[in-house]
Amino acid sequence: MRKLGLIGGMSWYSTELYYARINKQVLKRTGGSCNAPLVLESLNFCDIAKATSDQDWDHVAEVLIAAAQRLETAGATAILICANSMHKVYERVEKAVSIPLIHIADAVGTKMKADGVQSAALLGTANVMAENWYRQRLVKHGVTLMPAEMDDVKDLDRIIYDELMLGQVKRESERTLKTIITEIDQEGIKAVVLGCTELCMIVDTKANVLPIYDSTEIHADAGVEWMLGDAA
Repeated sequence: MRKLGLIGGMSWYSTELYYARINKQVLKRTGGSCNAPLVLESLNFCDIAKATSDQDWDHVAEVLIAAAQRLETAGATAILICANSMHKVYERVEKAVSIPLIHIADAVGTKMKADGVQSAALLGTANVMAENWYRQRLVKHGVTLMPAEMDDVKDLDRIIYDELMLGQVKRESERTLKTIITEIDQEGIKAVVLGCTELCMIVDTKANVLPIYDSTEIHADAGVEWMLGDAA
């Protein structure tokens, strides 16, 4: 198997989900005999959390580039950035290493296209939901995205940063997400993308009124496909 590099710690709760998903899928696909060869760079999220200005994002890029280069030196043959929001600096990190950097939105978009999904709502942090860099990446896969509701953006940003990234799962927030998803269904949208790697902590992806595309699970599976040689 190819060795896979993970840039995590953004938050560590979702990085734990990546680690578990990748190993479980490797075990399943190899008949229960193998673990996943992984190299992990777990970052201190305090150093890069809630970046807003161009200067902040320059610093984020520097941190992620250094992490990616260390993973390459350690023998990784491809890299996952284990956070949707940090893909804002994807192109800069990609240029700094000579191994593939598997984009989370490309993994999600590829799966949605294969499933024939043409319209969806994107849920995540404010920079994922409201800025163009992530949305445009999904649209390239033939998915039409409904406009972000700013009230939902504020609620989700608070839930993600103030609760989920601290490992807090609250019933009230679960109800908020269920209400948001129900309203999306009522608007005729055909699917929901969880564009935050922590949202699966409070959204039951298997028991909802709409198909839920969990970016954490899909991105981890794309990493497994690379490891096992199924991806070019």
